[in-house]
Order: sequence, then C-alpha cells, then structure tokens
Amino acid sequence: MTRFLSIGECMVEFAPDEGGLYRSGFAGDTFNTAWYMRQLCHPGTEVLYHSAIGDDAASAEMTGFVREAGIGFDPLVIPGASVGLYMISLLEGERSFSYWRSASAARRLAEGLEACPALSPGDILFFSGITMAILHPETRAPFLDFVSKARANGITVAFDPNLRPRLWADGAEMCDWITRSAEVADVLLPSFDDEATHFGDTAPQGTVTRYRALGAATVVVKNGGGDVLVQSDGHAPVHVSPPKVMQVVDSTAAGDAFNAGFLSRWMRKAPLREAVEVGCNVSAQVIRQRGALTRISL
Repeated sequence: MTRFLSIGECMVEFAPDEGGLYRSGFAGDTFNTAWYMRQLCHPGTEVLYHSAIGDDAASAEMTGFVREAGIGFDPLVIPGASVGLYMISLLEGERSFSYWRSASAARRLAEGLEACPALSPGDILFFSGITMAILHPETRAPFLDFVSKARANGITVAFDPNLRPRLWADGAEMCDWITRSAEVADVLLPSFDDEATHFGDTAPQGTVTRYRALGAATVVVKNGGGDVLVQSDGHAPVHVSPPKVMQVVDSTAAGDAFNAGFLSRWMRKAPLREAVEVGCNVSAQVIRQRGALTRISL
C-alpha cells in the first residue's frame, strides 16, 4: 500500500455564505491537499495527515472531521492549547484572509515527528512554505533534517513554496527558508506570481531553472489562468493550458487542489501532461464553488 503523508496546519475556517452569514469548517493548505488526495487516489493509497492540536472542543471536532474524511490522523496533542482560525473575505471571487493563529498548537508540530506514520520507499511526504512559516524558528532546521532523512531513505518529498510574507519576520527570512526547504525536495509545486514577486523570476522557465538547480527532479509551475509549465528529469518541458472558468466563485484552495490532482496521477506514473491536466481540472472545479473543501469528480 502506498502512503501519502501531508504535514502542516489545519485550522477552523469561517467562509462567506448566503445572506452575509459565515459557515464554519476546517481547512489549511496542506490539509486541503490531503482532502483532495483522498477523493482522487486509488483505494490502495493511504492518505495521512500530521499536525499538532490542543485538548479543547475545537481540536476534538477537528480530529473527528479529519478521520471521517478517511484521512489517517494521530496528531500531537498539546495540553491547554487550541487550533488556529481564519476568515475568508471575497471580492469578485478573489479571496483575502484574516488569521488568528499565533497561539496555534500546530506551531509545535515538529515536536511530535517521531510519532509520524512510518513511510517506505515509493511513499510521498508533502509539506509547504506555510508549514515552515508557522513553526517556531528553532524547530525549522530539525524539521528539515527529518524531511531530508526521509528522502535519503527513498521517500519522495513534494514541496509547495506557498509564499506568504505575512507569516514571516521579513522577506529575506522567507526566501532563505523556502530555498532551504526546496533543497530537500524531489517535486516542487510553486506558483509563478508569488515566485516573480519574491524571487524576481521574469518567466515560469526561470522558476523551473532556479528550483531544478537546487536539486528538484520535477518542477511544476502553476500560473493562475495561464499555462502550467512542468519539467522533469528525462522529459521535455510540457506546457498545459488550464480550462477556462467563466465565473470564479471562490479561489480558495485552487493551488492545493491542483497539487492533489497532479500528485495523485504522478505517483501512479501517469504521463506528465495527464497529471497536469488532472490538476487543472480539479482546480477548475474547486474555484466554481464556495470554501476550501468541495466535492469533485473526474
């Protein structure tokens, strides 16, 4: 059985609903990817999530929600702590976020890495730049050591830089840790707009070149509504045009859903174009609906 382990922070989500109201749920970039992986993967793939939670009612409700979704979840429990919270605001389908996460238990998730499910060669470990950003600074290097050892043992490491400057002390710190994280990954899943803003890339090919120079075998550059560029060892570059979406309802989790679509096929050794097309298809479905987590079909 193949295992897909995603590591990061799941939070309480307040999303806009009809009549100016908000509905609550649970979401977070790495959890969103795990959620869509569970929908997309063959039943023979076990989808797992690692984080840290508190011992309050919200944490218990989150645990039940994750497990009911068919995702393996045995988190580190921090007594007296709770989980983070965020609220989505929408303007013509584009989202912005307000966060309450400074005291989130997930900031301490690296303290429980020894309890992570055991992985074997051929399994995938996935994390993101947000995973790195929320960690207490002194635990970032040990976390990357854990990831690097997993990679050395034959585990495939996938990383989405997911650049969020508000979560970092400054841009230099963010770029440094994103680069260090990319150095321990096999598959990179960056978004071009973010990379252009914070790393100065002038075209998606520049993003590909920079990350492949750090050792990534496969780089997939998401580009909003523009062509996705993927380059992988032993293959010619592939450009894929995503389907046109006439009305974007909510762009929350678009990239997370793409990641799941791509990885769900890539891990089954599907052709690169097919894997990217599935990622684009899933993302297009998600942005036509409200909230981070929706039901999809292929």
